[in-house]
Amino acid sequence: MRVNEGRLIGTGMRFGIVVARWNDLITRRLLDGAVGALKAHDAAEEALEVAWVPGSFEVPLMAREMARSGRFDAVVALGCLIRGATDHYALIAANVTSAIQQAMLETGVPIAFGVLTTDTIEQAIERAGTKAGNKGAEAALAALELANLMKLYR
Repeated sequence: MRVNEGRLIGTGMRFGIVVARWNDLITRRLLDGAVGALKAHDAAEEALEVAWVPGSFEVPLMAREMARSGRFDAVVALGCLIRGATDHYALIAANVTSAIQQAMLETGVPIAFGVLTTDTIEQAIERAGTKAGNKGAEAALAALELANLMKLYR
């Protein structure tokens, strides 16, 4: 039986990172985690390109455009949605999630989901580098692993 797994080696690979400016107290930490994780696994700093967008709702469009460009082995999508008193959160969270998945399937380029969906700012802070680790770093490693695995099939 042949079993394939992606490796965590970024040498020679290029990554696009889309970051939502809304809740930038959190998203900057996610970005730092993503960049740190990629660099720790031998991705060159000049092989990383960051695009800032207004909010999480805009992340899927930019992620799709980066994926379509053919310039990146994978894209990391970073944002932060914090539940409020209205239905706005639920609508945005569901649509962002679906649109990122659709962009990945449409383009065939790995797009890692690093958009936090939390009930409170405290939960977001925990997931951006304190108690719960850094979800930006986790998304970057998922992108790296999948990009390496995809190379086996192309």
